[in-house]
Amino acid sequence: MDTLPYLAKTSFPLLWLLIAVVGALVNTRHNPSPAARLETWQRWWAGAALGGGSAWLVIAFLAVPDEMATTIGFARTPFEFEIAFANLALAVLAFRAASPSATTRERVLVGLGAGMFLWGAAAGHVYQWFAAGNHAPGNTGGILIYDVLAPAVLILLAHRAERLTPRLDSSSLVA
Repeated sequence: MDTLPYLAKTSFPLLWLLIAVVGALVNTRHNPSPAARLETWQRWWAGAALGGGSAWLVIAFLAVPDEMATTIGFARTPFEFEIAFANLALAVLAFRAASPSATTRERVLVGLGAGMFLWGAAAGHVYQWFAAGNHAPGNTGGILIYDVLAPAVLILLAHRAERLTPRLDSSSLVA
């Protein structure tokens, strides 16, 4: 196995997380408001990490399905087409969560929906790793980190934003 191409392939999914972190850091560096900083982080994480990563997978699974199957360590099957459209759903939801009008509740739901798919995928990757000895670059490494962190961080950021937002309770409403 040639180490450099393997490292590049297995690390590629982390690029989307890195773009989100750098984008959020650059856009929050002069903002004193914790709520505004958190909003920026949520939007970057939803749009770049989850949306960008999912959109990339749509393109990759539709354009080069044989290469994607090989990268994951499988033979080509209809699975690649199905995964492309599952990722299209994630991308659409993530881009909605990145919009300025998205609520924290929407972002939590998008994170949970993405988590159901991506955490299941991560469990499948780990199973293939240990049960079948599948060490293909698209089965281990960066994709596992991406599958776990992309939805988890979005959920945590939205949950934190929800805790910062003052809530109106029924006793504070005037009839």
